[in-house]
Amino acid sequence: MKLNAGIVTPRLQESKRFYTEVLGFGVTFENDFYLLLHTPNHQAELSFLLPDHPTQAAVFQVPFAGQGMYLTIEVEDVEKEYERIQALQVPIEVPLRTEPWGDRHFALLDPNGVGIDIVTYTPPA
Repeated sequence: MKLNAGIVTPRLQESKRFYTEVLGFGVTFENDFYLLLHTPNHQAELSFLLPDHPTQAAVFQVPFAGQGMYLTIEVEDVEKEYERIQALQVPIEVPLRTEPWGDRHFALLDPNGVGIDIVTYTPPA
């Protein structure tokens, strides 16, 4: 089984720029109403779909409201990723920190309001 999460949004180009320029995703497929991106290692995909597109069923037409969703991206070196993203002057929503349960992480928001948690897992304190 393979999972591809999708976000219905009018912000296709903003999403493309954010995920490719900030997070290093690649473009798998793109047309005027749909964008499919992949992680740098091609292990996961994320899609974006324009709302109210006539080719889509009603269940895929309502835009995401911008709350209640997050994505976690696991990286080998969260400190290095934090410094790289700070250098791009991308706003950081949660500064780099270590949680008692073992996450060393920070968070930002994508153009759609989706929380992006960037983490390296460490043993709990």
